[in-house]
Amino acid sequence: MRTIQKKALILALSIATPAAFAADLPGKGVVVKPLQSTIAEETFQTELVNRALQKLGYDVQQTGEVDYNVAYTAIASGDSTYMAVNWEPLQKDMYNAAGGDQKFYRQGTYISGAAQGYLIDKKTADKYHIHDLSQLKDPKIAKLFDADGDGKADMAGCNPGWVCGSVINTQIKAYGLSDTVTQNEGNYSAIIADTLTRYKSGKPVLYFTWTPYWVSNEMKPGKDVVWLTVPFSANPGSLKDMDTTLPNGKNYGFPVNNEHIVANKAWAEKNPAAAKLFAIMKLPLADVNAQNLKMHEGESSSDDIQQHVDGWIKAHQATFDGWIKEAAAAAATK
Repeated sequence: MRTIQKKALILALSIATPAAFAADLPGKGVVVKPLQSTIAEETFQTELVNRALQKLGYDVQQTGEVDYNVAYTAIASGDSTYMAVNWEPLQKDMYNAAGGDQKFYRQGTYISGAAQGYLIDKKTADKYHIHDLSQLKDPKIAKLFDADGDGKADMAGCNPGWVCGSVINTQIKAYGLSDTVTQNEGNYSAIIADTLTRYKSGKPVLYFTWTPYWVSNEMKPGKDVVWLTVPFSANPGSLKDMDTTLPNGKNYGFPVNNEHIVANKAWAEKNPAAAKLFAIMKLPLADVNAQNLKMHEGESSSDDIQQHVDGWIKAHQATFDGWIKEAAAAAATK
């Protein structure tokens, strides 16, 4: 009789435990307002964080899409909670202008090894022996990349307001390229799509890009295109004295960046589970590149991206579960 009672008790506990656990989730009743930029390819890394927060019981609202500078201001003021796309050191001035470490919680590195810089098609690079951006000071070289007939090289550049655009303009001036090179600023997705079409038609291309993003999966560095070096470091704002030379001695004009999750500091202090989660989550850059390529190839709807997140979690279930366990434990010790 006691054996039957014991089995019944175990069964009752197994049924009750999930509900009891749900009631004790550290994020229960706490609203999260995520932000990202208007780049759709940032959704994957943001939604992965959202999923983990939901697993901890947080009430995660729909992610807002705003310009980076607006995101920093909104998070600093507490109008929004976090974003998963803080580029360091590229966005250092934006971060500091909105309050820096006094206003933001930033621990750990979410995505590491994010490269960016200038590339041209390998065919043109090999034919004319082009390896450095400063060579475009020669009008004959620059004209090779003239897409609109004005005699100047057309560089696929950044969205207005992005820090990369300021860096590019600073470097064009510093390297004496103002008369031979134009940065085409606008909707980056549209500009780079035109660049890809031009490349596929066999015409020379000059463009700025970064990783993680799908471009380097379509036009592969070393095979289809080559990175251009720069003659010396040149950056705007507080980064003006930064040396962008890599350990191998080459200088591509931009340092290798890391992407961090940044949150409102006061909110993070009140939510140790979320703070721990933000500090320990890590996403391989190659995984973001691969997902971004899927979006470029047509799997770009909200449902598609959620399925990509599902797939990543399933493939890394132990890692994901480990984040949740460690984050929940952080709340339990407070």
